Amino acid sequence: MRSSLAPGVWFLRAFSRDSWYRGFILLITFLIYTCYHMSRKPISVVKSRLHHNCSEMIQPIGDTHRLNDTTWCNWAPFDQSNYKELLGAVDNAFLVAYAIGMFISGIFGERLPLRYYLTAGMLLSGLFTSLFGLGYFWNIHALWYFVLIQICNGLVQTTGWPSVVTCVGNWFGKGKRGLIMGIWNSHTSVGNILGSLIAGVWVDEQWGLSFVVPGIITAVMGLVTFFFLIEYPEDVDCSPPQHHGELEENVDNAEDPGNGPHSNRENGLESAVTLSKEPSAQPAAISFFGALWIPGVVEFSLCLLFAKLVSYTFLYWLPLYIFNVVHFTAKESGDLSTLFDVGGIAGGILAGLISDYTNGRATTCCVMLILAAPTMFLYNYVGQSGISISIVMLLTCGALVNGPYALITTAVSADLGTHKSLKGNAKALSTVTAIIDGTGSIGAALGPLLAGLISPTGWNNVFYMLITADILACLFLCRLVYKEILGWRSSLSRDRGSSVALTHAR
Repeated sequence: MRSSLAPGVWFLRAFSRDSWYRGFILLITFLIYTCYHMSRKPISVVKSRLHHNCSEMIQPIGDTHRLNDTTWCNWAPFDQSNYKELLGAVDNAFLVAYAIGMFISGIFGERLPLRYYLTAGMLLSGLFTSLFGLGYFWNIHALWYFVLIQICNGLVQTTGWPSVVTCVGNWFGKGKRGLIMGIWNSHTSVGNILGSLIAGVWVDEQWGLSFVVPGIITAVMGLVTFFFLIEYPEDVDCSPPQHHGELEENVDNAEDPGNGPHSNRENGLESAVTLSKEPSAQPAAISFFGALWIPGVVEFSLCLLFAKLVSYTFLYWLPLYIFNVVHFTAKESGDLSTLFDVGGIAGGILAGLISDYTNGRATTCCVMLILAAPTMFLYNYVGQSGISISIVMLLTCGALVNGPYALITTAVSADLGTHKSLKGNAKALSTVTAIIDGTGSIGAALGPLLAGLISPTGWNNVFYMLITADILACLFLCRLVYKEILGWRSSLSRDRGSSVALTHAR
């Protein structure tokens, strides 16, 4: 006769099984969004190849251009004098479509199976990324083709972020969420780094492959998503996490004088059974305007608008800035620009760790944004005076710029999507994430557009624009920072009162 397991052994087995599944979900969602960002990055590296000075290159025999023509090696239509505006239009075709689609995507993400939704999004994203690169092999020189492909790619890429954040939110509660998501959110920077390195391999020869290869990798990852992604812990008999609403409801029941101890225990058991036995009984999805009423959603959304403006301007224009100012090759510029993303990895983890320790998401973001402003100013003026200084300044800028951006789009979105005012309705997570990131994506579209318009007047003006946006991002967090400071003071007062009471009791 088989003996029953001791409670301790059963607990270790269950804990180990849950931990393995949670680790797997972190890994697969990490790889999913790494591929999304990897497919966005090549355009920033290829820009310097689409238009550059051809005077130092040997003109091939039989070329129809004039001998003194310095644009013969450029790719039409980007061989014109207004090439920066044209490249900015290509960037914004993607970013505007992404910003518009993001507000709609979260609504679909709540109502469709995430596995199918993500799979379709990744397959289509891989297709459109590859089609952009195939324009090289098909010898396409029409601006409308590249703009149309970018619009389509921007729309399908909105399937990614709300879905992966919702999936991770389904598996993880609030405890240490900032640190976990800070580490997990490094997929953004890892994707940018991989996209830069892959694009750099072919940028000087067959730049079309700089898009085709990431597109194929993204599509393959879409198939992996279809076969292996698990949306809910209950789908594999794992224990679900506790969110704000569940914890608050348990505390309220425990403190309610109208409920006896037996009633509390029965209610707790009943809720536990409901959670574990009825995973299919999902709460109703929240409306768009209902999500806006969640405290903090509007402030963090507007903050992210300006924070993402800064981050995406670096994402799309940093390699060209290095190419024009330092006069590196296209490959060297792309490789050096990856240091900004390396700093972003450290910044995201640091922001999550600090915000978990202090329980101050807004304050952490605000301090890092304040420090980012003078750092960007210094990078523009002294960052190009030597390779060592440039490396240090890029790492520092990346950490301070991407830290708040990473924290808001992950831990803050998950916190607000499971806010106590929702009473445990985690179905709001996808909509809240879409609202916050969608608003941020408006800034992501404005940043590269403004950089394309301002850069002809000088790169100094571009950095002044970025510093201004950084300061505006801080201002939108003032009310939340003040609220967090009051909370810390209240907590300190309670701790001191408890210590005094304990001393008198002795």
